[in-house]
Amino acid sequence: MIGMPGCVFCRIIRGEAPAVMLYEDELVAAFLDIAPVAPGHTLVVPKYHAERPEELPAEYLCAMMKAAALLAPAILEATGAEGYNLLVNAGPAAGQVVMHVHMHIIPRRRGDGMRAIHVPGERRIVSHEELRPVGEAIREALTRIKGR
Repeated sequence: MIGMPGCVFCRIIRGEAPAVMLYEDELVAAFLDIAPVAPGHTLVVPKYHAERPEELPAEYLCAMMKAAALLAPAILEATGAEGYNLLVNAGPAAGQVVMHVHMHIIPRRRGDGMRAIHVPGERRIVSHEELRPVGEAIREALTRIKGR
């Protein structure tokens, strides 16, 4: 389902918009990001239009991760990077710009200036007592969602 006319990723997958394609199979396509955070910054995009991961059929989610696992070592080798981040932004509040779910593979080097989720000393360790109410609320929501 890649028929969303205004979606740039659907257009790329259909061959109607240019991209530097790196990988493609029946479920996903992967191409270089046109606004890269680092050289080799790659997007893995399902060939099914959905805005968020939870809207995708499971086989597309699995295919995205398999493609990322295949591509990441090649990206590291080609760019000389030391590591990488896998990232999915879900919704505008999380930084999603193109409303077609996609996974970023971002090559990283020590000292590259990019921030990571875990920056030593910047996050407060929270007690289990503080965590329990949030955990309980999430488990309750999960039970409701699974029941739909």
